Amino acid sequence: MFLSVFDLFKVGIGPSSSHTMGPMVAARRFLDEIASSDWPRPAGVEVARISVSLHGSLAFTGVGHATDRAVMLGLQGMSPDTVDPDEAERALESIHQTKSINPPGHPTYRFDPEADLIFDRKKPLPGHANGMQFQAFDADGRLLLRRVYYSVGGGFVVSEEELQGQKSNGSAKQRHDVPFPFANAAQMLAMAAESGLSIAEMKRANELAVMDEEKFNAGVGRIWQAMKSCVERGLSQEGELPGGLKIRRRARGIYRKLEEEWRNNRPNPLAANDWLSVYAMAVNEENAAGGRVVTAPTNGAAGVIPAVIHYWLRFHPEADEGQVAEFLLTAAAIGGLIKHNASISGAEMGCQGEVGSASAMAAAGLAAVLGGTPAQVENAAEIALEHHLGMTCDPVKGLVQVPCIERNALGAVKAVTAASLALKGDGTHFVPLDAAIETMRQTGLDMNERYKETSLGGLAVNVVEC
Repeated sequence: MFLSVFDLFKVGIGPSSSHTMGPMVAARRFLDEIASSDWPRPAGVEVARISVSLHGSLAFTGVGHATDRAVMLGLQGMSPDTVDPDEAERALESIHQTKSINPPGHPTYRFDPEADLIFDRKKPLPGHANGMQFQAFDADGRLLLRRVYYSVGGGFVVSEEELQGQKSNGSAKQRHDVPFPFANAAQMLAMAAESGLSIAEMKRANELAVMDEEKFNAGVGRIWQAMKSCVERGLSQEGELPGGLKIRRRARGIYRKLEEEWRNNRPNPLAANDWLSVYAMAVNEENAAGGRVVTAPTNGAAGVIPAVIHYWLRFHPEADEGQVAEFLLTAAAIGGLIKHNASISGAEMGCQGEVGSASAMAAAGLAAVLGGTPAQVENAAEIALEHHLGMTCDPVKGLVQVPCIERNALGAVKAVTAASLALKGDGTHFVPLDAAIETMRQTGLDMNERYKETSLGGLAVNVVEC
C-alpha cells in the first residue's frame, strides 16, 4: 500500500477539505469530462446548462461549509490550491448576476444557483455520506451527461466507479513498485526491524521510488511553508468569524499574553499547553474564515500537526527545522494506514476520524523527531488515537468553528502527551495501533448519522436550544 505524503498534506482553502475542497475538485473533474470524448456525445449537440445536487452530509451542512461556493468556483475552473480569494468573490458575484458560468476553454453554460444547485436532504447517495451529482443538458433540456462523485475526506474525490473499485480492491492506491509497501502497522514495524530503517526513512524511500528527490524536497518545503504562513496569519488576525455565530477570533489575544509572559520570563506551569493551543487555534480560525490551510489530514483537523511542530521547535532546544520532513513523513505514514484501513472522513467516522487521526499522526511525528524507535512511534500514534475513539462530529450551525477550533487545541495537547508517554517506555504496549484503527472503523459504522457531520445532534442541536 502506498499513499503519498502529498496525498495526505494538500494546500487548499477552508473551511472544509471534504465539504469545500472536495466539491471544488469534483466540479473541475466534471468540466474535464464534458470536454473529453469519453462519453456518447450526440452529433451536433452541445452542452448548454449544468446542474448540481448535493446529498447526505453535503446537503445538511453544505451552506456552513461553503460547499455551494466551492461548487460554483470549481465550475468556473478554479482549484483549491491556487484560487485567489479576491478573484473568487468576483467570480461568485458574476455567476449570481449572469446566471451562467464561463470556465476557461469552455463555452458559456447556463447555471442559475437558485435552480441548478440543489441541497437534497431527502435522498442520500449510496456510496458515501458526501455525495454529489453533476448533470449536463443541451439547449432543449435533454440530459447529455450525468456523473456522481464522492468527497471521501481530506480533499480526496472519487467517481462512482472509482469508489466501487476501491471497495473491491482496498481503499488506497495499490503499488507494488515501492520498496516498503506496508498496509498496516504490524507490517510497518516488521519492515522497519528487517531493514534497520526508521518509519520516516522507509516512507522517504517509497516517495523517491515514484518521484525525483528535487521534486520531493520542494513539495515538502511548500507544505511546511504553507503551514507556517497559516499559523503566522492566524496569530495576526482579529475580528468576527463569518457564518452568523458571532464567534470572535481569540488566537491573537492569547498569543500577545503568552509573548508578554515569555519576554518577562514570567513563570507559567501551563506554558507548553497554552502555546500548543494558540498555534492550533490560529490555524483553525484561519480555516473557519476560508483562508489557505494544509489538510493534515483534513481541514477540520488542520491545526493539530502545525501546532505540535511549532511547539517542538519552540520548547525543545535540539529541535531543527531540517527535521520537519522527518516529522511529516512519519505522520503521513500513520495517516496513510488510517485512511487505508478506516477513514479520515468526519461524515463517515465522526471527529475521531479527523482530529483523532491528526492527533495520532502528530504524536508519531513528534516521537520520531525526539529520537523514538519505530515501536515507540507506533505506540505514540496508538495512544493518541485510542483516546479519541467515539468522538462525534457535531458542528454548530454546520460551521467549522464550535467545537472544531478548540478541539484542535486539545488534539495537539493529547498528541504531545501520547508521544511523551510512549517515549518513557520501550515500545512494548498492550493495544496495537492496528486494533485502535479497526476499533475506530467499527465505531464509525455504529455511530448514529446525527453525530457524523450532519449537525442534527449533539452540540449542534443543544447549543441552539439553550
